[in-house]
Amino acid sequence: MRYIFLLFTILTFSQQTKSVDFLKCDAKVMPDFDSKSISGTITYEFKVLKDIDSIRIDAKNMFINSDVKINGKRVDYKYNEKEIVLFQGYKKGKNKVEFTYDCRPKQTLYFVGTSSDFQIWTQGQGRYTSHWLPSFDDVNEKVIFNISFEINYRKAFYTGISNGIFIPEKIKRKWRKPIYAFIYEPTNSVYKFTMQKPMSSYLVMLAIGRFTWKDTKSKSGTPLVFYLDINDNDEDKFESTFKSSKQIFDFLEQEIGVKYPWKIYRQVPVRDFLYAGMENTTSTIFSQDFVVDSIGFNDRNYINVNAHELAHQWFGDLITAQSGKHHWLQEGFATYYALLAEREIFGDDYFYNELYDYALQLKQAAKTDTIPVMNEKASSLSFYKKGAWALHTLREDIGAKNFQKAVKTYLKKYQYKNVITDEFLAEVKKVAATFDTENFKKTWLETAGFDMVLAESYLRKNKAVSTYLDLVKKKADVNSYKEVLESDTYFTVKQYLFYRMANVPFEKKKDLIELGMKQNLYVRQAIAETVEEIPVEFKAQYESFLDDASYKTKEIALINLCKNFPENSQLYLNKTKDIIGNNDKSLRITWLSLAMKLEKEVEVKNAMYDEMLKYTSAVYESSIRQNALDVMLRMFPNDDKVIASLFKATTHHKWQFTKFSREAIRSRLKNSEFRSRVEALAQTADEEMKSLYEKYLKE
Repeated sequence: MRYIFLLFTILTFSQQTKSVDFLKCDAKVMPDFDSKSISGTITYEFKVLKDIDSIRIDAKNMFINSDVKINGKRVDYKYNEKEIVLFQGYKKGKNKVEFTYDCRPKQTLYFVGTSSDFQIWTQGQGRYTSHWLPSFDDVNEKVIFNISFEINYRKAFYTGISNGIFIPEKIKRKWRKPIYAFIYEPTNSVYKFTMQKPMSSYLVMLAIGRFTWKDTKSKSGTPLVFYLDINDNDEDKFESTFKSSKQIFDFLEQEIGVKYPWKIYRQVPVRDFLYAGMENTTSTIFSQDFVVDSIGFNDRNYINVNAHELAHQWFGDLITAQSGKHHWLQEGFATYYALLAEREIFGDDYFYNELYDYALQLKQAAKTDTIPVMNEKASSLSFYKKGAWALHTLREDIGAKNFQKAVKTYLKKYQYKNVITDEFLAEVKKVAATFDTENFKKTWLETAGFDMVLAESYLRKNKAVSTYLDLVKKKADVNSYKEVLESDTYFTVKQYLFYRMANVPFEKKKDLIELGMKQNLYVRQAIAETVEEIPVEFKAQYESFLDDASYKTKEIALINLCKNFPENSQLYLNKTKDIIGNNDKSLRITWLSLAMKLEKEVEVKNAMYDEMLKYTSAVYESSIRQNALDVMLRMFPNDDKVIASLFKATTHHKWQFTKFSREAIRSRLKNSEFRSRVEALAQTADEEMKSLYEKYLKE
């Protein structure tokens, strides 16, 4: 039934867009953190092109004020908890509809943090903006959105971001009392953003928080604005997080051949974001986990996500796929252009190494994945990485200049419109008449699986990957690896050698390790990972990993050194005691777990326990909480406070974290002691926690 309803909705909107064109939305909204709600006033301008008996606006689980007006006059309407249905008061030509609403969104608009330090942000990918803003779940309905919103300062500095150009304004206002919020008495800041061009509703965004920012301009003059949580306001994190941003922007404008289509470009990290990033028009939101210092940059940097989301400003925002069947026109293009940008920064070896990694993933997935790229049910791997591979072969086969020419004409012809695959391929055919676009479409887009032999023919153009491919196909030969390590071959090939030799006794590979220790930090990291039993003769050299510019390497080394040389554990812990590590605090949590086992003073040990327990609480992001819970459940499996934190984690909005917590609970409930502790906790808990405990106990 759900599928039938969804199909009916899609067909209904498909018919509506042929008869009605929504032109502009002026929305004045007021989100409220305390009640986790939003209220607002909406004005849509629309044009009726043909006679139509009803017009629909998507609005999920909202309270719609009874005074809905069309062209200034109150009209009757229907509302079914999913959409507003208008059936009177409009005429052929231009019209205007106005109404107010309140809602408590169950998704899409997220309220994160505490009342003294909160963030509010959106993730509308696909068809979900209608959960917080009356809009359109059909991507083919493109509208000029102008969003205004009001923030109560609460004695702390908050700033807000939406799509388009910011117009500063301050007013004193008493809003009507919404159902799920309070009247704001003090002077609030009104943030007004305006767009000049239309976009699909899923690209509308809000981000509110205690942000600081820096700005610059692209080579072509576009303002570029970079935000950070005010807690991360230091020069190092701005520089490391947004490294190469201007270079990426300038490169993509030149490579794509079409000027950036919007007036400004912003990037803002938010806590507990659902994915890596989201390409909202003019204003990308990305995960706080990519906010790094100069050492963290070497472990996990934002460059690929940065380039990917920026590429979407053309491929997805400027032109949008008509349906899921053609979704690769967004994700495949963004993935490939991100790789091209990284090629500009890191070079050919990096580029081909990434393509090879994509190929390996696709080859593995092909064993069970039977859905081709041009299918709305295709996997993300297909849309993103097989789509990117398709574009790479196309660019190689018709030549870079022809590829650029086809992309440029395609974007200019369909700008601010919706597209299908054949429209892109028609532009390819115009610049490369002899190229068989039908065979290309059949091979890469309409056929499931992945042709690794064909992929290798493209990959072997790169010497490093060619060397890698040859090594993989040969039997492991420690004696022949010296030549590779002494060469200038790309570091991933050298890493591979050490992972392949993981089970080789130290004595047989120590000469190669000596060579590897002189290589870059990633080769050294491979050695740190694969030498788990550290010979005394190698101890001093292994200790040098604690000084490497990688929190991941430091963590690996700390664990292995304490394991191999317990008598020196306190020395290693003293050396690393002030290092927090990356955003997920993995290194700090590992340090605490090791230090607690050694600490003899009860007071100090309790302080360490309290710090670790705090990391499992809602005060921290899910990546921190998961790392802390994982450790605490091993160290204190039946601790009441740890168990409570684990159950509370199941209510989080981030599905990856709730999946971890649900699976941890279900597996541990098989243990009688753990189950007994949960049953005891349920007896004394408040109603909310009792309900949570019993939910899993009854499964």
